[in-house]
Amino acid sequence: MLDLDLLPDEYAVCRLPAGTAVPDPTGDGAAILSVTWTPDEVSVICAADRVPAGAGPVEPGWRCLRVVGPLDLALTGVLASLAGPLAEARVNIFVFSTFDTDYVLVPAVRLAEAVAALTGAGHRIAAGTP
Repeated sequence: MLDLDLLPDEYAVCRLPAGTAVPDPTGDGAAILSVTWTPDEVSVICAADRVPAGAGPVEPGWRCLRVVGPLDLALTGVLASLAGPLAEARVNIFVFSTFDTDYVLVPAVRLAEAVAALTGAGHRIAAGTP
């Protein structure tokens, strides 16, 4: 059983061209949650109203559940315990992790189904803030 916080905003998953400079999250109050650089792209997960200029494609309409942490890096099965019930409910997900915890994005239009699936699996969900 995990404790999860449902973050209040709606989020977007964005792609920027490889080598793009990361937008400054402090300069304009942009709520960037995650930036991942690869040789092929820069992926950004941010508040839907803070999509960086030049991003495309952009997939808006996600809600974010944060596992209450910090989590021990030796823990196993955390994401599986979330992904399994969501897969059974046929709710698609986008996942990212930080040193301290894991985040699961679900489509905003499927939020009620996602919450039902996760609480049905024994997880607790509370409204939270980043």
